[in-house]
Amino acid sequence: MSKYTQKSGKWIYRPGQKEPFRLSRSRIEMFLECPRCFYLQNRLGLGRPSMPGFSLNSAVDELLKKEFDLLRESGQAHELMKQYGIEAIPFSHPDMNKWRENFVGISFVHPETNLEIFGAVDDVWINKDKELIIVDYKSTSTSEEISLDSEYKQAYKKQMEVYQWLFRKNGFKVSPTGYFVFANADKGLAKFDGKLEFKMSIIAYEGDTGWIEPTIFQIHECLNSDVIPSSGEKCEYCDYRKLTHKFE
Repeated sequence: MSKYTQKSGKWIYRPGQKEPFRLSRSRIEMFLECPRCFYLQNRLGLGRPSMPGFSLNSAVDELLKKEFDLLRESGQAHELMKQYGIEAIPFSHPDMNKWRENFVGISFVHPETNLEIFGAVDDVWINKDKELIIVDYKSTSTSEEISLDSEYKQAYKKQMEVYQWLFRKNGFKVSPTGYFVFANADKGLAKFDGKLEFKMSIIAYEGDTGWIEPTIFQIHECLNSDVIPSSGEKCEYCDYRKLTHKFE
């Protein structure tokens, strides 16, 4: 049987189980980064060390959601949308809060593998062609130009694509164009005064979901194997494990 608790955050896969195995968007990213860490966590229950929460980022996300929800109720576009020439409004749907909820989100059971893929979105807009637009909020503080070019931001793109794929699998018409809403905290102010000021920007991204289906099959094969796979080339966690063995 598959075991999962929100408190522990653990999924344990058992080959041949009848119950769909829940696979979060972040677990897919882990598999792409390091199949070994993925296997250890999902087959053997040996997870990576937990990271501290990013409370400030979560606070910015929550405030942005409240801001867009006000416009969702009135069916109006946000000024930031108008500034960037985006002809859309926040999408109103009874499941919006569920789609945003961690460990719940929007899901789809992949019939060939019985893997239940899921992820929690930040926001969904709808354009004049009645296509849904997947939106992700990002918080940062940098003097550099905001872009999606750095290596670690490639995960942002895959995150967006998984959400686009999930909404399509749930029967929605989804635009290939998604948007990242960046809140960039200004560190150049003369003084703090107990508040942060953010510069808001939007970056459009054309998603390509063609990699998702093959990856799901690869994950299924990995989970059903009794052989622990190799580490990812740049996995710091596996490098640490190897290093500790030298001192045993």
